[in-house]
Amino acid sequence: MTPIRDRVPTDTLGRTVRSWPLGWRLARTHLGSYAASGALWAARSLWFIPMGLWSRAALNRITGDATGELWKPLVGLLGTELLRAASFWAACVVWTSCFYAFVTVMRTNVLGRVVRGPGRGRVPDSPGEAISRFRDDTEEFVYLHDLWIDVTSALLLTVAAMVVMVRIDPVLTAIVLFPMAATLLIMHKTGPRIRVNRRATRRATSAVTGFIGESFGAVLAIKVSGAERGVLRRFRELSETRRVAAVRDRLFVEITDKIMENLVHVAIGVLLLLAAGRMRTGTFTVGDMALFTMYMHWLMWLPRWTGRLIARTKQSAVNMGRLARIVEGAPAEVVVEPCVTGLSGELPSVPEVERSPDDRLEVLEARGLTYRYPDTGRGITDVSLRIERGSFVVVCGRIGSGKTTLLRALLGLVDLEAGETVWNGRVVSDPMSFFVPPRSAYTAQVPRLFSESLRDNMVLGQPVPDDRLAEAVRLAVFEDDLAEMHGGLDTVIGPRGVRLSGGQVQRTAAARMFVTGAELLVFDDLSSALDVVTEAEVWDRVFARGDATCLAVSHRRAALRRADTVVVMKDGTVEASGPLNELLETSDEMRALWAADEGAWHRDAAVR
Repeated sequence: MTPIRDRVPTDTLGRTVRSWPLGWRLARTHLGSYAASGALWAARSLWFIPMGLWSRAALNRITGDATGELWKPLVGLLGTELLRAASFWAACVVWTSCFYAFVTVMRTNVLGRVVRGPGRGRVPDSPGEAISRFRDDTEEFVYLHDLWIDVTSALLLTVAAMVVMVRIDPVLTAIVLFPMAATLLIMHKTGPRIRVNRRATRRATSAVTGFIGESFGAVLAIKVSGAERGVLRRFRELSETRRVAAVRDRLFVEITDKIMENLVHVAIGVLLLLAAGRMRTGTFTVGDMALFTMYMHWLMWLPRWTGRLIARTKQSAVNMGRLARIVEGAPAEVVVEPCVTGLSGELPSVPEVERSPDDRLEVLEARGLTYRYPDTGRGITDVSLRIERGSFVVVCGRIGSGKTTLLRALLGLVDLEAGETVWNGRVVSDPMSFFVPPRSAYTAQVPRLFSESLRDNMVLGQPVPDDRLAEAVRLAVFEDDLAEMHGGLDTVIGPRGVRLSGGQVQRTAAARMFVTGAELLVFDDLSSALDVVTEAEVWDRVFARGDATCLAVSHRRAALRRADTVVVMKDGTVEASGPLNELLETSDEMRALWAADEGAWHRDAAVR
């Protein structure tokens, strides 16, 4: 197995992820503020040169090695320090703004890709792991830009300081190179271990955040099974692993830094011994010694920051590789593309979805849709169907027959291998972006709700009139439940709607779909969390409007009896299609599915 530290990070397309090109692309998104930040940090570093010169002049005048008034170098020293402090403050302000601008660009691109891109909401591992990457890996990658500024500033300072010191004493200047060379060697030798420790810390942190996210999403299951103690014990184990990894990482870095810091002290001792003879002869003054000592501390920045830049360059490639795994099916470059972040000015308003005459559905056709999941090879093959305005098409079949895959293929939520979708006679080139309100709305079998109010979960930020929202609640048969809630539509439902029952979650998602007033309503097994009576009431209310067009996955008799067309799926293909009465006479598969729902039908009749 290839050691972790030798693995080359790649994106989901198999392309090698390289830090420098991607870092430059990100820098160009806010190049003006980044350049200003670099200039301010360089100015802050270069102010150390006149500080050393003013200190040298002051000490030489105090010891009698130079003539002139003492107040001039002291005033110069004070003025330089004030200017350095001012440039430091300005640099911090500009860099902080630039840092968060870069981070926001990356997070906006990643989130946008997850929501709108070919990944269709799929994220690697657990949601907690994805959040860890979204939060930490973006910041870690941007730290590379911070190091670019640090190394550039340190290089300018080193060049300027070496020029000054060589003009004073070239031989003693060579002593300064010793700790610089030793520091570079130490960073070269310890760099791999630092990267290994850092990866271990990152993996341990991701494990903790992922476990927290999964635990929050399974609160009811944990309580029902009485697994609270086991969950807490596992959390302590993961936290302890993270603590050990973080301490090991931090301790190794601190020890390395202290070794490099003490090398400077050793070099200063050697410098004192060699400078003693020159100071007795007057060729090397106390002020010169002070200048060399001051500059020696500052010159250690270059090897230290260079070593960290080398380590960070490899680490940032790992960070970008982890982010690229989230933007499935796209190159890593999409993470650093320019985008609108809205960091300044007023927040953009959410416009109401406007309709055009072309949005009106007359007939929708799916022709030869084919898609197979790469990991299992299962899916759908050569599936066709036709949906006319005002009709109700129900897709039924056994588990694994391809019902959900058919809906996802039709709506563009998977990449088709073959086939096309035609809306009013026109081929839809990009189904994923086309089948959205006001043309289409979709409710998944397992809806996703947010830890917000019912109102926010239903309107999703859209400016929806109260009467339309009330109508959506009525169509979802949710008004009685709403009346029993203390906060009404402002009731906060908890993470993923944990405070709601399964049926309430399903009907909240249905209301979210109804509020759009979409031309085509697509339900993926509305009956999965509803009793047969409630589901029948939903269909009664929806079709009482007279112009509803619905495509639904369902096995319930209430839906099948009302359907204009029933599509029977088996092993990823259309086994039969037509009115229910005809299929019950001609299709063995339809008769088997109808008989399988016999118990639910009798319970429905008993309730009624």
